[in-house]
This record gives sequence, structure tokens and C-alpha cells, in this order.
Amino acid sequence: MKTNLQSEQLPEIVAALKQQQVIAYPTEAVFGVGCDPDSELAVARLLELKHRPVDKGLILIAANFEQLIPYIDSGALSPIQQAAVFSRWPGPVTFVFPALPSTPRWLTGRFDSLAVRVTDHPVVRDLCLAFGKPLVSTSANLSGLPPCRTADEVLAQFGHRFPVLRGDTGGRQNPSEIRDALSGELFRQG
Repeated sequence: MKTNLQSEQLPEIVAALKQQQVIAYPTEAVFGVGCDPDSELAVARLLELKHRPVDKGLILIAANFEQLIPYIDSGALSPIQQAAVFSRWPGPVTFVFPALPSTPRWLTGRFDSLAVRVTDHPVVRDLCLAFGKPLVSTSANLSGLPPCRTADEVLAQFGHRFPVLRGDTGGRQNPSEIRDALSGELFRQG
């Protein structure tokens, strides 16, 4: 799935993230828009772009579990709960974990928890590894429009200058399943 184009684009997309820009990238089902989760300015730009209220909270997507440790209270889970989460990762399942008290409100919104996913999509995994941390992840679409499934659709909705990491989505039809990491309760069917 990885192409020379992606290899050439990766440094410029990582540079855009470091400059607190919002970028687009392929995920398991649709293109996502994301940014540096530690930048309040970048997250504010993403929320404005999506017309999304900050109190709804956001999802982080990561290359591996270690990238999520600074944001979630992984110790709140029993070994059985951890095993249930890890049996689904990497993959297209988002889990809601208790957030650490230090996790910014611009990520958690009105909640004391944070939705996180360890992806198995090679392009996103490479991007998170190159950036050195997870990304905020929400569907790439303007309010009222369907989520983008190609880079060209992203450019049509967001403008031809929008930073897009080209690549194929993972072929899934539905967005990621969302479950509570503590109870296993299903919040959104995948």
C-alpha cells in the first residue's frame, strides 16, 4: 500500500503538523483530518474547520500503544480489560479510556475520558511514527457533506492547497467501532 509518493510526502506532512496545521490522511474507512494533539491552536483550527464544538471530545489515532500513554490512564484497566483491548489492536476499534488529569480539555471536551485507537493502516502508522506521537483523528468532511474517501475528494471539499497525505483507505465501509475500555460497552457500531 505504501508508495514512493507517500515516502516523498511524509516529510512535508510532518512539517505541516509541526507548524500546527491541520492535515488529511487515509484511515481504515475514510480520509481523516488531524493535527498535533498537544497544540491547542492546531486543535482549535481543526474544530473550526469541522464546525465541531470542543465539548464533544476527539479521538487520537496512534502507531502503537506507547504513543497513547501520555494521554490515558492505562493503569485504570485490569489485566483482563487490557487483554480485551489488546486483542482488538492494532485495528479499526476505538476504545474510550479514562484520561490522565494532565490531558488537555481541548482533547477530552466535557469528559474525563479520551477515545483512542491503535491503527493497523500502514500509511497512518508510518505518519504517526514519523511525527513521533498520535494524531487527532476525525472524518475529513465539511459539515453536512459525506466523509471523503479519496485525496481528490478532500481537495474538492477543503481546497487544493490543503495538506493531504495521499494513499488508499483500508477499504472498510463504516467508521471505527467505539467501545468503553473499562466495561466493553459498545458506543458506536463499526
